[in-house]
Amino acid sequence: QVQLVESGGGLVQAGGSLRLSCAASGRTFSSYAMGWFRQAPGREREFVARIWSGGTTDYTDSVKGRFTISRDNAKNTVYLQMNSLKPEDTAVYYCAAGRALEILRGRWDYWGQGTQVTVSS
Repeated sequence: QVQLVESGGGLVQAGGSLRLSCAASGRTFSSYAMGWFRQAPGREREFVARIWSGGTTDYTDSVKGRFTISRDNAKNTVYLQMNSLKPEDTAVYYCAAGRALEILRGRWDYWGQGTQVTVSS
């Protein structure tokens, strides 16, 4: 079992930056792929970024060049550095963890409770 706790959300002006953190419990953190998703009001949850156990990263097109996902296996933590924020980035951001084969089937095993990010214009 893995428990995920996000932090770092808040209110920021357009063009500003925030860094989200996701602390994971469990001894096998390094073996999991980690991801960030977001859900805006009235919209479905969408993929933002993921980092595989080996460090390879993927991003949705709308955040490429602005967001960076990273992980610190010694701290069991994954980060999402968000720069040049836009009002359309406003959403609840969720951290997720999963095994590679499950993720390739479209399934993430564990989810955090979410943290609100609000970008004002």
